[in-house]
Parts: sequence; C-alpha cells; structure tokens
Amino acid sequence: MEHATILIVDDEALIRETLRLNLLDQGHAVEAAASGEEALGLLDREYDLIITDLIMDGIGGLEVLRQAKQKRPEQAVFILTGHGELESAVGALRLGADDYLAKPYDYDEMILRVGRCLADRKLRRTVRIYESLLSICSDCKKIRDRQPDANGEARWISIEQFLNKTTGSDLSHGICPECYHKKMAELDEMIRRGRLFPHA
Repeated sequence: MEHATILIVDDEALIRETLRLNLLDQGHAVEAAASGEEALGLLDREYDLIITDLIMDGIGGLEVLRQAKQKRPEQAVFILTGHGELESAVGALRLGADDYLAKPYDYDEMILRVGRCLADRKLRRTVRIYESLLSICSDCKKIRDRQPDANGEARWISIEQFLNKTTGSDLSHGICPECYHKKMAELDEMIRRGRLFPHA
C-alpha cells in the first residue's frame, strides 16, 4: 500500500484515536479532527484521503463530504457509519463518497478498503494527466482538437485556432531572432547559388 496523507474526522475519541494509530502503523501521515466544524477548517490542505464519521453532533459527514468534493472534485472520501445507518451510507455513495465501512470496523477490511480508495484515486489522477496531454503533429505542428467534426472524426487544427478556441486569445504573427537569422542565411544561400534570382 502506498503511504498517504489522511484526515480522520470523528467525534468519538476512542474511534478517532484507534483509527489514527491503525493508519500510522501502515506508514500513513495522519491528522485528526474531533468535529465536522474542525474538519471544514482543514480542507484548504490537500489530503490523499478523508475518512469521516457519518453522524456527528453539529456538522455531519455528509456536509464534510460535500464541501471536500466542492473544493477538490477528485478528493477521495471514505465514510464510517454505525450499523443502523446503512441507508444513509448508500446516500453518501450517491453524493460521491468513494466507500464506506460500518463501525466497529474489522482491521483487515479497513486496511483493504483504504488501500482500494487510495489506488482508485491514483488511477483517476493518472487518467486526468493523460487526458490533459495534447497530441501535436510532429511534421506540421497542428493540434488534434478534443472535439470531433460533424462525422465524428478527429480534427487537426493550427496552434492559433486551438488557442483561440480554448482561451479566446487572438495571436499576431512574428518571427523570433533565431528563426529570422536562420531564414536569412537560407535566403542568402539561395541567392548565392542562383536558385532565387537566376542569371539572365
């Protein structure tokens, strides 16, 4: 299992501390919050996983889940529930929770599910990186548009068109000093060889 940064949110001190020690034993960096309110104050930090109790006094796990996902849509969130809260746990999954576990939890099952959440998050991040890569033709330098044409075929458009479409920027054309000197040297060579202005 990869080592990760994990935030535990639970208003029961025994559960919170037991889970913290269990995860520390696995090599994770662990922070703990004793309430939903405290957890919301920590959401500016980036965690690989947030494990939150579902039912707490004051702000509950669903609100922690909602605000964590609002701040970082790819944030992995794991719900801890009591035995009578299965329906609410299923509702949390519909709202974007990655998994849930009933309390009191089985240690091996908890480690397995936490590992699966972390692996899923790593996969999502990898897919997002690949999705962000641009395909550029090595010859003409056109970029493959993310939107296909009317026939569903990939379109290749100029860099200027792509930037205009994605950023709204209009580009003016110019030539950098290095390319200018290169082109002038090529022109001089063509004149010298008589290929541009052949002798009458």
